[in-house]
Amino acid sequence: MHVDCLIIGQGISGTLLSWFLHKEGKTFLVIDNNKVDSSSKVAAGIINPITGRRYVTTWMIDEVMPFAIDTYRSLESYLQASFVYEKSIIDFFPSPQMLNAFVDRIAENDTYLHSYPNQNQFNQYFNYDFGCGEIRPSYSIHLPLLLELWKQKLNEWNAIKEEEFLLDDLQISDDHASYHDITAGKVIFCDGVDAATNSWFRLLPFAPNKGEAMIIEAEELYNGHIFKRGVMLVPLPTPGLFWVGSNYQWEFADDKPSEHFYKQTSNLLQNWIKVPFKIVDHKAAIRPATVERRPFVGFHPHFPVIGILNGMGTKGTSLAPFFAHQLIQHLVYDLPIADEANVHRFTRILSRETGKGSS
Repeated sequence: MHVDCLIIGQGISGTLLSWFLHKEGKTFLVIDNNKVDSSSKVAAGIINPITGRRYVTTWMIDEVMPFAIDTYRSLESYLQASFVYEKSIIDFFPSPQMLNAFVDRIAENDTYLHSYPNQNQFNQYFNYDFGCGEIRPSYSIHLPLLLELWKQKLNEWNAIKEEEFLLDDLQISDDHASYHDITAGKVIFCDGVDAATNSWFRLLPFAPNKGEAMIIEAEELYNGHIFKRGVMLVPLPTPGLFWVGSNYQWEFADDKPSEHFYKQTSNLLQNWIKVPFKIVDHKAAIRPATVERRPFVGFHPHFPVIGILNGMGTKGTSLAPFFAHQLIQHLVYDLPIADEANVHRFTRILSRETGKGSS
């Protein structure tokens, strides 16, 4: 079997990469281990134009957000499903200082930050003492549904193998790769944190971190917005269900849900939400984040048959469409990849070690 591209991983990056290859009429095969709690499946799929406690505009958001929404809308049409939800973020200020910081940022740039006209609108649902502001436009993408529907499409095309990828069995030559009975013009790793142990790319400055989330049922809770106060509270497509999270753990022993997060988040919700709720699920995953908070996109400077689309961190829902498209445009038309994302910025680092296999 020969394909133009062998894709390792069917998270959000692998899904979008194969979508753009399909649009270009290229052949591909995806190998995915179907991990239940991958970072793409655990994430809420939020596209938020503002980041951090200082309300800073997210990197490249003016370009990546409209592109991402157009891409997801196109996939909705193609798959005949709905998984894109435009919902502004209501940010409840935890202190007068945060209220003042929000107001100051509005004065500087009101593109995404807005005052909220009715400060008492959410009193029946939440406890909050210092008011709220609004971030818009923002979106939630129901990634589990998108990933499942795309997997069904890949199965229809015989374009996916659900199995563990054995890195030591991959053979690389100057112009193609071989894996078992498959030959491919390119191999692109979209395998999340697993890439950090891949000897072609393990010297890249990955900074994996663990995130946890809960699913709660709160039938009386208003679902017209995403709500934020320490954690995000995101309405899910199933009425009455909400995603709650997430945190950032830079040191962790495993990828399992922790009792600490459960207790801490339960207490936060009990002090914040006024209506009845119950916790129905608790999940955790390791994010493929990077030290400089920029993704890794492109082909290995010394092994051009090998590529990577990875390191999206918490911004994968917004960044993956843009950079998957850039990577395919580079592959097909030799168009440039953004310098800040191009893996060639690490050419010197990647020259220190060559070869195959994992360790």
